[in-house]
Amino acid sequence: MSTQDKVIAIIAEQALLEPSDVKLEHSLADVGIDSLGLVESIFAIEEAFDVTVPFNANQPDASDFDISSIAAIIAAVDKLVAEQGK
Repeated sequence: MSTQDKVIAIIAEQALLEPSDVKLEHSLADVGIDSLGLVESIFAIEEAFDVTVPFNANQPDASDFDISSIAAIIAAVDKLVAEQGK
């Protein structure tokens, strides 16, 4: 399963949607994920990819982990996996 597929599956599960309903251009708000859902999504991403997401991920201006869209989250996860040698 690709990074994209895994991240979309995690986001879809948190949003109670089908993965096919989650589009790359969507923001987390677009799919109904609130701040608690964001935290749960980040924990799920960390577990699925064996990475550590920066603590300030919920403050995009202060973080390298961009959560502005699903595509940005996928790119950030790919970057973390590469940086952390996973």
